[in-house]
Order: sequence, then C-alpha cells, then structure tokens
Amino acid sequence: MKYRFASHTDVGLRKSTNQDSFCIREAETDKGTVFFALLCDGMGGLAKGEVASATLIRVWSGWFTKDLPHILAGDDILDAVQTSWTHLMVSENYRIGQFGLQHNINMGSTFTGILVLEDGSYLIGHVGDSRAYRITDDSIEQLTNDQTLVAREVEAGRLTPEEAAVDPRRSILLQCIGASASVTPEFFRGTVKEGENYLLCCDGFRHLITKEEFIESLCPSANPTEEVMKEHLKELVELNKQRKETDNISAVLIGV
Repeated sequence: MKYRFASHTDVGLRKSTNQDSFCIREAETDKGTVFFALLCDGMGGLAKGEVASATLIRVWSGWFTKDLPHILAGDDILDAVQTSWTHLMVSENYRIGQFGLQHNINMGSTFTGILVLEDGSYLIGHVGDSRAYRITDDSIEQLTNDQTLVAREVEAGRLTPEEAAVDPRRSILLQCIGASASVTPEFFRGTVKEGENYLLCCDGFRHLITKEEFIESLCPSANPTEEVMKEHLKELVELNKQRKETDNISAVLIGV
C-alpha cells in the first residue's frame, strides 16, 4: 500500500494555546509498508493539556521506532500491537496522572491512532472523543465511538443525536489518558482499500461541519494530491472558525 497525507492545526478563536498534537509515520519494512497516524486532543479546560497530548505523541513515536520492528518480526501482528498499545495507555495514564498530582494540576488527552499494514489491514486504538472516519466519494463512516456523556445518553435513548449535537455537556468525557482513574481503550479493525480516504480529527474540527461538507471537501476524487488535501483541510478549519468554533481545530487526512 502507498499513501498520501496532509495535516493542519489551528489554535482557534479563543484559546491561547493549542492543546492538540499529532504525528504521521511511514516506514518500509521486511513486511512491506507500514503506516501510522495519531491525533491527541489535550483536554480543554484542564491545565497542561498540551503537555499530555505531546507526551503521548512522543511515546508512540518512540514505540514506532523501537518496539514495532520487534512486533513485525513475529506472528499475529495486530494482536501484538493491540496488547502493546493497551499496556502503554495504562502506564501513560498512571504516569501522567501522577505527574499531575505531584504538581497539583489536572491534565489529560484523547487518543485516536491508526496503524495500517502492507496488506491493508488496520488497527485503530481509541480513547475519548477524537474520531476516525472512512470517506469515499459518496459516503462517510465514523469508525470510532465517542466516549462522552452525551453519546452514552444517546445510546440509552435519553437523547436524540440532534439534541446531543447541541447539548452543553457534549464535551464531557467518560475517560481520557491522564485524568481518569483507569483507562479501557477501544480497538477497531478493518481493511483499507485503494481509493479511500481516512480522517483523524479532534472534536473542534467536526462540530460545525456537516457530513455532506466533509464528503464534498475530503472525498478521494476531490483530493488528487497532498497539496490539495492540505488546502481542503485549511478551508474546513477556516469554515469552522467562521461558524464560531472556539476549540482548537486539528485534522489528519490520509489517502490510500
């Protein structure tokens, strides 16, 4: 598999710091091309959220370089990656939490990362309310579940999706890495196909954009080059700001 990708981030209209962090890594290995992307949204309203998100990016970048080659040498690669990520999430949740206690601050981050192997099989690891999407020329599919209070209320039938979209509690997370007593990540598997796009984004990127606008701007046929992909991400960020999105706004777009 070969990929093209673009990313863009903006501090937004009101915040003084950008608490979002992301990384994109690609490597040629004995098992073929391996692609990895991770987006972390430091918790808005929690002090030092930018430290928490940047810490996760640094740890997983190191994992990609040091640990992944050993995993690729074995069997059941995605199972091994899932186990490795789970251990890291639990340990980083404890480490960041302890740092916060020692300095009397709260800090945490969401986590939405995807690893794709040469055969197209992927693993998504997820904590919080950042999202991963699959986008084709005529559809968009959310691949992750929001771990939020309002998502739980929708699932229980106490809120409609329309009510949840404007509910003032929509940013209340059920868990995040660093500010939760314990973390139970979710994992999702599938297979990428040629001609699909994949989007990782924080909640600030998606609140005020419709599914139709996502498809129109980010579908594969509208993004033949990385330069165009970057321009369309910038346009959607500016559209969010025109619509008065107050959070940090970040996204990574991947073309297969």
